[in-house]
Amino acid sequence: MYYCFGCGAGGNVFTFIMEYENFTFPEAVRYLAERAGMELPEQELSAEAKQQADAKVQLKEMNKMAANYFYILLHSKRGEKGLAYLTKRGITGETIKKFGLGYADIYQDDLYRFLKSKGFSDEELKDSALVTIDEARGGSDKFWNRVMFPIQDVNSRVIGFGGRVMGDGSPKYLNSRETKLFDKSRNLYGLNFARSSREKFIILCEGYMDVISMHQAGFTNAVAALGTAFTEGHGMLLKRYTNEVILSFDSDEAGQRAILRAIPILKGAGLTVRVLDLTPYKDPDEFIKELGSEELKNRIQKARSSFMFQISVAAGKYNQDDPEEKTKFQHEAAKLLSGIREPLERNNYCEAVSREYFMGVKELKDLVEYYGTSGYVQEKPKEQERRPAEVKKEEKRQEPQKLLLTWLVNEPVLFQKLAGIIGPDDFIEPIYHGAAMLLFEEYERDGKVMPAKILNQYTDMEDQKKIAELFNTTLKLKPLPEDNDKALTDIVRKVKEDSIEHKMNESNDIMKWQELIQEKGRLAKLHISI
Repeated sequence: MYYCFGCGAGGNVFTFIMEYENFTFPEAVRYLAERAGMELPEQELSAEAKQQADAKVQLKEMNKMAANYFYILLHSKRGEKGLAYLTKRGITGETIKKFGLGYADIYQDDLYRFLKSKGFSDEELKDSALVTIDEARGGSDKFWNRVMFPIQDVNSRVIGFGGRVMGDGSPKYLNSRETKLFDKSRNLYGLNFARSSREKFIILCEGYMDVISMHQAGFTNAVAALGTAFTEGHGMLLKRYTNEVILSFDSDEAGQRAILRAIPILKGAGLTVRVLDLTPYKDPDEFIKELGSEELKNRIQKARSSFMFQISVAAGKYNQDDPEEKTKFQHEAAKLLSGIREPLERNNYCEAVSREYFMGVKELKDLVEYYGTSGYVQEKPKEQERRPAEVKKEEKRQEPQKLLLTWLVNEPVLFQKLAGIIGPDDFIEPIYHGAAMLLFEEYERDGKVMPAKILNQYTDMEDQKKIAELFNTTLKLKPLPEDNDKALTDIVRKVKEDSIEHKMNESNDIMKWQELIQEKGRLAKLHISI
């Protein structure tokens, strides 16, 4: 078992590999079996699970073929326009090969015809997000007349694409929609390379070209979000691979706003955050071309703490030569400082701010103390807000259901002991209700529980993780049998009480209510011996 105190992730060896490598449960099992030199028996898949697995295999194959096709096209006569663009941007052949860059031709059905020739159906192509199928006009490519950027997961498998239009077309950048393989909030461009970097930090950029330029200049720890706003999911993903992130966004106003939005998300994930100063240039690509990688390395070493960056943004809103304006800035700075909980850190930042902006340190500390004791509370970003009480109540209700299912898996003899007391319908959380149905059916049919057969019924990754936990959690039983009897009785009683309450909320039948009330009353006398 493992638990990450930084991001809150936890589980067993299977869920760890699923999270870290972005694997499904079957992929994680195969991976671990290969590492251990074990040969796995053939898995028994349900019709639905087999269909889902086959669809993912088809998607992977289509994406791989498309990436190869775009790459070959870039190096052909038809791809001269795309290659000229990349060459003009200073991208070398070695870098093009590393990232698998390609070109989508001006013909709007070019890739469609290629993939059809490889035996893929219109329905399969539609699911790939690579083409659009229209009954009247037939198939047309999602990407055409664009330099192509294959998007790879952490294991370097192509899961989607980004494309930069050649010329003045719109939109300038176009990205794949999400598919069964591609979830934008669970992937970062370049992370498949950055995860292996020797650096102890990751540089977060805005776009594909920034990442490519950084890698070409030797900064192989650069990544970027995939054409979407930076999310809490991205922060958690980064936390798996590093403890520190350096933000390298555009130096314009929009870039500054993006940095201010990203800081609380990253800090909320438990990451140390610094901000790279690229002035007077707009982005890393321009900076490297003008000043070189050595100067960028110096800037990275001098990257400011996220807090001092926030202070500098606040300072930029006021005329520091005007006493009234400067006073307003000092109040805003004090409000920001009052949000630092750790006294020593707050004191150090007070001194740093007073030095940099020529303030009296005592006066600033007094102002910080005023805001700290006056009830002033900084507005928290949505990602940082505490979850509602309803969510906590639901989680509290789920735990006994999960624990009872784990106990049944560990001690199948309990199926007989609990017969007539509790059944699948008493597990009211959908994921655990489904698992209970499968477990009870399998025990009734075969007299035992086969984890692999149950897990194969689930195709969703999150569901697989939850069900895998049921099978891979070892219960810590107490030395005295009577203590275990009491623990099991309490869990069964709690699951049953929640089930009865749920049924009462769902029913308007008075007679049914009376039955449920009587059943609830009998729970007080419940005692189960293991």
